[in-house]
Amino acid sequence: MSDLHKEVSELERTSATAARLFDIRRIIGGLFVVYGVIVTIAGIDPSEADLKKAEGVHINLWTGLAMLVLGLFFLIWMKLRPAQVPEEVAGTPES
Repeated sequence: MSDLHKEVSELERTSATAARLFDIRRIIGGLFVVYGVIVTIAGIDPSEADLKKAEGVHINLWTGLAMLVLGLFFLIWMKLRPAQVPEEVAGTPES
């Protein structure tokens, strides 16, 4: 019985780690930060043709900064409110 209890405890810890690792906020936030950096760098020094197409607005710069803010929001949200794994899993026999 003790081995079964240890195995169940190990599986619960592994499940909690996987839940935090694959939290969708981490994936979305990371992607937005990476793409935000790329778009911001592209928007720092636009060509005259790009500015003319965007009617004088530094659209890549503003979009990149907005993407950075959104990505950081997701990552901070994940850090402040980590994913919680339910204490009991449905269908698990209670001891």
